[in-house]
Amino acid sequence: MFLIEAFVYIGTIAFAISGSLIAIKKNLDIFGVILLGLTTALAGGVIRDLMIGNIPPTNLADPQYFLVSLLASLATILFYDKIDKFEHGITFSDAIGLGVFTAVGANAAISLDYSQPFLIVAMGLVTGIGGGVLRDVFVREIPFVFRKEIYGIASIAGSIALISTYELLSPTISLYICLTVTLTIRMLAVKCKWNVPVVHKKAPVKKGTVNY
Repeated sequence: MFLIEAFVYIGTIAFAISGSLIAIKKNLDIFGVILLGLTTALAGGVIRDLMIGNIPPTNLADPQYFLVSLLASLATILFYDKIDKFEHGITFSDAIGLGVFTAVGANAAISLDYSQPFLIVAMGLVTGIGGGVLRDVFVREIPFVFRKEIYGIASIAGSIALISTYELLSPTISLYICLTVTLTIRMLAVKCKWNVPVVHKKAPVKKGTVNY
């Protein structure tokens, strides 16, 4: 389907830019920038395909995704000063990638005749956050999905929207809805500073003290 292919390329470019921008900000060398861009763009799809038994993974079997990621990373290196001027450039490109790959991942599960909602949501989530999680781990940052920011929840909501509309509307429209819901929730969370409550550990009471 042309729409799915377009989604994949858009998400691949967006995630490759996101990973490359972070790598540059972390002062990695050229190889590190490219590798982090490739990881961010391709790892989520690879993990998804391995989990659902799609061997070899699409991102590795079809070199065009690797080449698109490579070109996006190189372009980020060459035009970093211009790209970095866009406000919230990393956040927005990352949100686009999250929305696109959530839609593609959930749709991949459905296209292989998996009907369990939990599995469909899980595949959308893994595809959406997998590359970003590895990206953040590689640069020794706590991944977005593990922090108080609304990130994984946006992906889950998008997959649920896809499942809810897949039979009622056409698959094409449901993909658009999934992308829109995921991207909208993520960007609203950033703009409005919506956060998931953080669990704070209680400070230990020292022996010999009395609390009133």
